[in-house]
Amino acid sequence: MTAGLTYRDAGVDVDAGAELVDRIGGDAKATNRPGVVGGLGGFGGLFDPKAAGYEDPLLVAATDGVGTKLTLAGQVGRHDTVGQDLVAMCVNDLVVQGAEPLFFLDYFATGKLSVDQAAEVVRGIADGCKLAGCALIGGETAEMPGLYRPGEYDLAGFCVGAVERERLLPRIESIQPGDAVLGMASSGPHSNGYSLIRRIVDDGKHDLAASAPFDAGQTLGEALLTPTRIYVRPLLSALRLDQIKALAHITGGGLTENIPRVMPEGMGVRLDAAAWTLPPVFRWLAAEGGVAPAEMARTFNCGIGMVLIVPAAEADKVKALLTYKNETVWQIGEVTAEEGVEIEGLDAWRS
Repeated sequence: MTAGLTYRDAGVDVDAGAELVDRIGGDAKATNRPGVVGGLGGFGGLFDPKAAGYEDPLLVAATDGVGTKLTLAGQVGRHDTVGQDLVAMCVNDLVVQGAEPLFFLDYFATGKLSVDQAAEVVRGIADGCKLAGCALIGGETAEMPGLYRPGEYDLAGFCVGAVERERLLPRIESIQPGDAVLGMASSGPHSNGYSLIRRIVDDGKHDLAASAPFDAGQTLGEALLTPTRIYVRPLLSALRLDQIKALAHITGGGLTENIPRVMPEGMGVRLDAAAWTLPPVFRWLAAEGGVAPAEMARTFNCGIGMVLIVPAAEADKVKALLTYKNETVWQIGEVTAEEGVEIEGLDAWRS
């Protein structure tokens, strides 16, 4: 009598999944913080907000992915940075509401599980969680033969944070014309605009293994995989000054689409493109792809990963604290009585 089919014969290796859980256990444990109850392996992760020090918290949740930057990671063969991207895209969305990220869960899906590849990704997730001060308390690894090509995978993340009720942002009613707009430097394109980036790379037949045209110290692939900056810890410190009226995480939609999300009706901002330096990667993308300045501003962060609205009289104080926390900050504009985002001096971005 012949042996019957097994799940492994169908392409799913349960033993590999168990090995992955064993491999990542130490990485997850290293992210523990006050409030964590139990560890990995249960049907759900547990967290106690009271043990984290909250009295009257609102819970804030965010979910996101890494997008087509994953395709680039596969082409380069490097998977240790996209985990930080995943965490950053979620936790940066939480902190703009004044919330402290508490715990994180990930979803890793692939056609055939490579334990080494998945462990590399999760190690990056754990590193991102440590940077953000949140705990990696669980996740899901899905092996789905036939849905992904060999070596491909997808990532999604889910994060929950808390903010004391009276500290919730934005404080829409307090924003007024003349308030200062501060910008915190990004580390590069972060995790947005990569469909256009890959199109520019492919159309120009650029070698990802060659030196980056805008940074001879690393390959083009390495430069484009620079992980998203996590702003949580410095911003939580700055929020204690009680001067920040609103924060905007500059993600998909760039500067022109994200800032209006935190502005009162009838108000907008005027930015000065000369107030900060357009990083070389963006100047190269604009020149190589023939991307117009206005399109750059609505696609990429253009060097500004986080925007703050603060009283003009307090701008220097907030800027000084963030600078002390090793952030690069510029005063890039002001709030106006006209809706939308006006950016003066965009022609300076043309090569």
